[in-house]
Amino acid sequence: MPRKKALVLTDHELRLMEVLWTKGRATVSDVTAELSAPLLAYNTVLSTMRTLEQKGYVGHDESGRAFTYRPLVARDAAAKSAVNHVLSRFFKNSPNALALTLLDDVPLRESDRKAIRELLERKSGARK
Repeated sequence: MPRKKALVLTDHELRLMEVLWTKGRATVSDVTAELSAPLLAYNTVLSTMRTLEQKGYVGHDESGRAFTYRPLVARDAAAKSAVNHVLSRFFKNSPNALALTLLDDVPLRESDRKAIRELLERKSGARK
């Protein structure tokens, strides 16, 4: 039985998941071949794939001598989990505090400001 899924993927795990999300299914050799620098050894990829399976992020099928791994968690679900983790750890579960921090910290193009204004108008109109 897989253990409970971890809240967020490590950077190393995310690199492997990106390959699986792109390809749909892959062997350890396939994943190793797809990775760009820094390259990872086959055994490192294999060990990480097993960890991801224990965490509930991937499953495998046996095809001959090699396992074919497939993602069990969609990219958007993993992203949502990571955002929720950041919300709870740094922003006391306040999406508003996160949004204000993001907006205050980056330069905005006019098109971005317009899209934000339109979103705020829709949100305020929905509450009335």
